[in-house]
Amino acid sequence: MSLVVKNLTKSYGDKVVVDNLSFEMKEPGVYALLGTNGAGKTTSIRMMLNMLSRDSGEVLWNGKPLTTDICNVGYLAEERGLYPKYSLMDQLIYFAALRGVPKDEAKQRIKYWAKRLEAEEYLYPAAESAQTLGDKKKIGARQRKKAFKPKLADQLSKGNQQKIQFMIALISDPELIILDEPLSGLDPVNTDLFKGIIREQIAAGKYLIMSSHQMATVEEFCTDITIMDRSKSVLQGNLNEIKKSYGRVNLHLKTEQDAREIIENSGALIVTEKEREYQIKVSGEEQANRLLADLMQNGITVITFDLREPSLHEIFVEKVGEVHE
Repeated sequence: MSLVVKNLTKSYGDKVVVDNLSFEMKEPGVYALLGTNGAGKTTSIRMMLNMLSRDSGEVLWNGKPLTTDICNVGYLAEERGLYPKYSLMDQLIYFAALRGVPKDEAKQRIKYWAKRLEAEEYLYPAAESAQTLGDKKKIGARQRKKAFKPKLADQLSKGNQQKIQFMIALISDPELIILDEPLSGLDPVNTDLFKGIIREQIAAGKYLIMSSHQMATVEEFCTDITIMDRSKSVLQGNLNEIKKSYGRVNLHLKTEQDAREIIENSGALIVTEKEREYQIKVSGEEQANRLLADLMQNGITVITFDLREPSLHEIFVEKVGEVHE
């Protein structure tokens, strides 16, 4: 299987919001669409899913135009998409039916994902209430009736609504999963929960497209990236190869004594400094090794000396910063 996006373009009047976006996924994994706010990421995703018309371009799944008829797609939108005044269970069954999942099968999958996402209390209030009533036998009939009332979407926090929408995205066991800011609004515990499920989907051989502002998370999962800014692709390719092309130019240095003067005399650039801990930009390994020798010759005790490739966050800021200068 393969996913090919060719020359996607979209304009509103004279404003181009996506300008000839192209990329390809030849095998399962995670492809990241990154960019500043308004760069065109969400518009690109909506065009891919035929939710928004294209001025030009095409999206192919196994050589054929991508539609939900030929590809089982799961989509987690950035904005909330639940009906606020309908029960969560009814909505899950409804969305499962739209993806061709029979009702009995949908109920089994909902039960699985409710447990997996720790959302059972929002979908099975009767079971929770029954246990509560067993422990608290003094509750009255009026309170009992209220306790059994199904949960509505607008009764949930932003993070718990995100859980329900993640369930909707996964309920059809999709081949292609598109996640637009999947970790937005989540606390650290639920962030780790979502990450674990994403890893499971990767291990199951799914194709994932992820759009996110959380560079460390994207770097944790993705193999290939496109960075967009002002509708255009400004950097694209395999993340490991991109990082290698920069070389090992980022140095994390921690010393027991003040080393600022020695660092500056070496020609290296101090990016940040805090309590004799330095983030430094060097030209390469040769300059870093000279700096280490100078530190030792001057009696500076080195605690940490870590020379590394730039992070995705640093690459992103550099590429987008170049465009905005």
